[in-house]
Amino acid sequence: MTNETETEQTPEHVPMMQQILDNPFLLLFLGVTIPTVLYILWGVMEVASIPLAD
Repeated sequence: MTNETETEQTPEHVPMMQQILDNPFLLLFLGVTIPTVLYILWGVMEVASIPLAD
């Protein structure tokens, strides 16, 4: 005879990385946002590195 608490399904802990990878809208947002921020930072660094004209 089995114990009733053993037969009950307990929700398993889903890892954070799996939750992120299972959400297509979050992946789309990250895929657009991260490159945009990096290119903006890269552009600011390039403009800042231009020497001032005398």
